[in-house]
Order: sequence, then structure tokens, then C-alpha cells
Amino acid sequence: MQLLVDIGQKVPTLVVMRADDDAHTSSPDPVLRLRGVGKEFFGTSVLREIDLTLYPGQVHALVGENGAGKSTLMKIIAGVHRPDTGTIELDGPAVTFPTPLDAQRAGVATVFQEFNLLPDRSVAENVYLGREPRRRGLVDRRRLHADTTRLLDDLGLAGIASWTRVGSLSVAQQQVVEIVKAVSYDARIISMDEPTAALADQEVALLYELVRRLRDRGVAILYVSHRLQEIYDLADTITVLKDGNHVLTAPAAEVGPDRLVRTMVGRDFAGFFPDKPADAVPGEVRLALAGAGNTMVDDIDLEVRAGEIVALAGLQGSGRTEIAHGVFGIAPFTRGRMTVDGQPAQVRTPRQGVRHHLALVTEDRKSEGLALGQSVLANARLVLDAVLPRASDRRSRRIAGVLSSLEVAPSTVAAAQDTEVQYLSGGNQQKVVLAKWLVTEPRVIVLDEPTRGIDVGAKRAVYDLMRTLTADGTAVLLISSELPEVVAMADRILVVRDGRIAGELPGGSDEAAIMALATGAA
Repeated sequence: MQLLVDIGQKVPTLVVMRADDDAHTSSPDPVLRLRGVGKEFFGTSVLREIDLTLYPGQVHALVGENGAGKSTLMKIIAGVHRPDTGTIELDGPAVTFPTPLDAQRAGVATVFQEFNLLPDRSVAENVYLGREPRRRGLVDRRRLHADTTRLLDDLGLAGIASWTRVGSLSVAQQQVVEIVKAVSYDARIISMDEPTAALADQEVALLYELVRRLRDRGVAILYVSHRLQEIYDLADTITVLKDGNHVLTAPAAEVGPDRLVRTMVGRDFAGFFPDKPADAVPGEVRLALAGAGNTMVDDIDLEVRAGEIVALAGLQGSGRTEIAHGVFGIAPFTRGRMTVDGQPAQVRTPRQGVRHHLALVTEDRKSEGLALGQSVLANARLVLDAVLPRASDRRSRRIAGVLSSLEVAPSTVAAAQDTEVQYLSGGNQQKVVLAKWLVTEPRVIVLDEPTRGIDVGAKRAVYDLMRTLTADGTAVLLISSELPEVVAMADRILVVRDGRIAGELPGGSDEAAIMALATGAA
């Protein structure tokens, strides 16, 4: 099976508008300004001559592919790294932040993608962890909860109580606690790194409201996201980084999606989703479920044919992932019938799923899909070595071929033997997850949120891979919360609601029709 993946051409560095140009002549004085910031690691330049200006009461989006330098820039602002060149100016004078604590004390807070919370402690204890108010040498719990309650009330967060155990909160509410903790430092600048990456669609509204409340209070927000819709929903200004260079800063209203994507990856938005070959015709049924069910889903009927992409759409918690887990044997179906390539299949464990030529790319790649402390090559071998533990030159060549075709960094198998997956970008980590399954040569592959948290270039690589797989006769069952992805890539769309199939729509259907079925409005 030959896999050719084109992740897009490079675009030249093009400075369209600097943040301190005329676009902000009527704005208030900047609260934070970076001038000519550069950073090197072990002799390799990762940021070069970066200018960035943040204004109070504005949301400034920072976008770019994985590896563009966004995380490094955020860590410089947060005091995790110190710039090798350039200056950071806070309210005018140049400053340095030797540690993150120094940045926080100066009113510069960062909310990273991975939470830093203690689940067994209360909201108040997490917000003021390590700096609890004291009275006569002891923690003043009354003031601790009063101060936290005042913060929650000021931000309009009546649904969260100061004494609630953090571990009992939803993911969205835990994200809010991280932001409240940042606000508790009297932060005037808050950087947010992919704040909605782990949130369900219906939870995003809570974060939107909080971001807008902070903006209206005069807080400057640096917002990092791969989701273009969020950028246009929230941002006043957009800055694009590419390969460590500053290539664009402009008002969001002046940068359309086509221009933004082209600036980031060198491809028009109109060509973001690869077209389906005009002569493609689905083949025989690869996977079929009839009346399948377990404790989570019921009466599931579906077919996925060779060369076909069938999408499972619906709200978070509707049962989409539970169907995937039933197919793959993580939570086996206890009733109904399942066939693979026309033959009855009883899949009670993932090992049996692999032996039936099934593959499942899970939603959470870090906790479920990768051994982060192991090398690229070791991860690519995980499934084969676990299910079919035998060494062969053919297997090694197959693994090397898949890694090369997916353009997984590092590009050589020799380097892949030593490079730990934890040091790769999110897009390359997802490619390693895909490689782990592709080396098994599956006939049916289930992709659960395959593009979550990866940049637009890596997304295009995943879409190209899906087209390549279907051209090779593989059946693809796609689960995605991004409706444009579902509409553009699927041949058929099955909408899941309350653990059942609520209806079927053809690929290319209107997003409103999908949501109507998903919410029961149809």
C-alpha cells in the first residue's frame, strides 16, 4: 500500500502589517510590546525578529502551523524562557521575567493547554494554591472562599462554587478554574493556549462568554487556536507565525479565511479539503452492524463499504465514540450482529479487533494512542509487536515505508529509533498514531476526532491520507465534531443522538440539517 501525503508548499516570509503600524493609531497605549524577539535552542533558531503588540480590551489571535514558534513565544511572555535577542516592554519600559512567578506578579498570566490543577482539592484551594490568605499563621479559609467567590461572581460564573472539588467539575469548568486562577493575580494580560481543545461543542460557549467578559474588563488576551471559527468569533487582531518568522499582523476583519490559510500553509481555503475522485465507486461492504447495542448505545444499523467514508456526527456524549468502542471491542456489543468483509465477527477485545483487520485511532492521542516516552519507531511497532509478536525484515520495511510516506519527523528510521514522541509537534504525534495502525494494513479504520488539536497543514495531510486509504479499498468510519470536515469528507453522514442513529444524510449536506437531527429539532 503506497501512501503519498502532501502537506502543502512553503510560502515566503511576507510582512504585511506590523502591530505598531497605523492600524492602531486610535487605540489606547499598548500594555505589552515585543520588539525583535529571537530565540535559539542548541544553535537552532526557532524565533527570529518577532514583533507583537497587545492592547488592553482586545483579543489578539496567534496562529500558525505546529512548529511555527507559537509555544516558544508564549513561554517567553510567560517567563518560562528568556529571549536571546529583542526586548519585552510592559507599559512602556523594558522588563525581564526571570521566572513564571515574576511574570504573574507583573500581571502577565498564561493558561496552558494541559491543566495544572489538583483534582482532590476545592476550587478555592486551586485558585490560591501556594499563596493562601493567612490569619495568625494558619490558612484563613473563610477569606480564601470569600475571595474566590468574589472572583467567580465578578466573572459571572454563578454555576461554580468555591468549595466544589475540582475533580467533580466538567472539563470546561476546569478550564474556567485555570482562567480564574490567572485572574486572581490581577492579570492584565492573559495568554490562552488552545483553550477549547478538550471541550465539547456545547461547552465552548462558556469559554467564549468568559473571554468576552475579560476583554470588556480591559484585559489583553493572547489567544492561540487551530480552529479558524474561534479566531473569527473572538479575535480583534490576528498575527501569523511561520517557521519562526512573523509574516502577518492585521485586523481580523481584513483577513479572510482564504488569505489566512494561504499565509499559514501556502494553500487556498477553497482547496483545503481534497476532492473525491469523480470515478470513485464504493465496493463491497467491509463493516456492517445490525441491531448492535450495549449499555451505551442501542439498535445501531450501519454499513461502511470499501473505498467509502461514513461519518458519525452528533453532539459530544451522543454515542459516537461508544459505537467505535463497540466495533473495536473496547466496550463490546452485547446484542445484535456485526460482520467484517461479509463474515460474522465477535470482537470482544481490541486484540480480536486487530485480528479482524480493524483499526481505531482514538480521540485522545496522548493518553490513549502513544507511549510518549518511547521513540517514533517503537510507537509505530506497538500494535504489531503486541498482537503479532514476530520480527521480520518485511515488517521493518513496511514500518519504514509508512513513516516515510506520512512524512513523520524525523524523516529517517535511524533517527526515529532515538527520538521520543513527546518532543514532536501535535501534528507529527498524530501521524505516529496513524502509522501505528497503518502498518497493520487494516480493512476498516475508525478515526475518532483525527484532526483535533493539530494545525491546518497537518489536517490537510490527514485528509489526503483518508483519500489515499479509500482509493486503496479501505473503509473509513469518521467521527468528528467539526461539521465542515464531516460535510466535505464524508460520502454519507449518520447522525447519532441519545445512543441511536437519528438519521442519514448524503455527504455535502447542509450543516444546519445535521444539527437539526443532532439536537432533535428535525
